[in-house]
Amino acid sequence: MSSELSLERQQLYAELGDEVRANQRATDVVDELLAELMGINRTDARCIDILEQRGSMSAGDLAEASRLTTGAITAVVDRLERAGLARRVPDPSDRRRVLVEPTEKVFALATELMVEPMRMLYVPMAERYSEDELRLILDFTRRGRELQERHAEWLRALLRDQSSRTSAP
Repeated sequence: MSSELSLERQQLYAELGDEVRANQRATDVVDELLAELMGINRTDARCIDILEQRGSMSAGDLAEASRLTTGAITAVVDRLERAGLARRVPDPSDRRRVLVEPTEKVFALATELMVEPMRMLYVPMAERYSEDELRLILDFTRRGRELQERHAEWLRALLRDQSSRTSAP
């Protein structure tokens, strides 16, 4: 950290960083428990989350969104179909193409395990803040996600660079 930052600001940065990391760990635990309650693994749960948030998409698009190979996504979709959480449907705009979509079971589970409990917990907490403060929190959270995405790209570049160095003759 820059020596130009006040000691108080440095401490706030450190506390904020610690809380963000703790929040990520808490989210990770919730994700793990949700997957277990749905009877699926974490990768499959991540794919269901993508489908639930973004809606129907091709298996290739799901592979890209989840950073899985097309071969791996086929196995994921097969497992999700067996669990009754996703189905393959014809693309209405191109009958040669197939889309993967979440089933009603996903929305029922999301309501039971996430929406209702979070409404009971989140709304009372959020009511402590003004609309302007909530906008600030939203902005901070959005910018934090964007930074994480840029950091992930940087890490991927490091991995590619590392891989090209180790595979050189």
